[in-house]
Amino acid sequence: MKIRKNAIHYNVMVLPGIIFLILFSIVPMFYAVMAFQNFKPGRGIWGSEWVGLENFSYLFMLPDSRLIFFNTVFLAVMKIIANLIIPLVFALLLNEVRQRFMRKTIQTIVYLPHFLSWVLLATIFFDVFSLDGMVNKLFGLFGVDPILFYASNKWFPGIIIATDVWKEFGFNAIVYLAALTGINPVLYEAADIDGASRFRQLWHVTLPGVRTTVVLLGTLALGNVMNANFDQIFNMYNPLVYQSSDIIDTYVYRVGLNDLQYSLATAVGLLKSVVSFILVVVSYFMASRFANYRIF
Repeated sequence: MKIRKNAIHYNVMVLPGIIFLILFSIVPMFYAVMAFQNFKPGRGIWGSEWVGLENFSYLFMLPDSRLIFFNTVFLAVMKIIANLIIPLVFALLLNEVRQRFMRKTIQTIVYLPHFLSWVLLATIFFDVFSLDGMVNKLFGLFGVDPILFYASNKWFPGIIIATDVWKEFGFNAIVYLAALTGINPVLYEAADIDGASRFRQLWHVTLPGVRTTVVLLGTLALGNVMNANFDQIFNMYNPLVYQSSDIIDTYVYRVGLNDLQYSLATAVGLLKSVVSFILVVVSYFMASRFANYRIF
């Protein structure tokens, strides 16, 4: 394929990204064969014993396997639902703000948490939900005894979901705001002439106008059902809440790097990748079927 001279600098700019992709995404895929071996670092890939599906069989016999799969799916699905509904509600409310300066100011403020690292946010939330933190002091005003949020399997999943939504809802609302700007203003003028109230206009004009976007985002989100956000949970959880927050990614990290069970960790990660790939394919065909969204 002939590369035009005026496009060379674009290809040079893309080159570091392609090298990064090959080194950290493509090359590691070949090491997935460790899932079918009893991998020994001293023997390497070629010298380790092949054991077929033994690691997968052992995985399903572990008492923790059902728990980590349930936690992963539960946390991911709750985040997906919350991150669809709350940004939509926020976008609808923000769209009703008529002062441009006020709308832009609110947008900027709610975007900011998206760019903060979970390492930093985990420290902040630990102080907020600590025994003498802001939340317990607020509850204390109503006579509620202090709660150990970070040691409670009842409260911790809610904290994980709520903090994720808090961090991302402003950024996720961008798509809905873009969809709202695409609604023909003539429809609102016609509804106004017919005497429709603001709620009627919202129900009969605005929501139908963003319905395709909601269906599209919901369908594409199916591909993340097995992804509960390793960065967030790894920085926020502790052994006291493993029962409610230990997910596939954190389990793979502990088993692979702490317990040195490389083959079992690879088997767990490979199983997750296969299921995620199937979900991505299904979500793509559903997006094509219900929202007319196609890439190929």
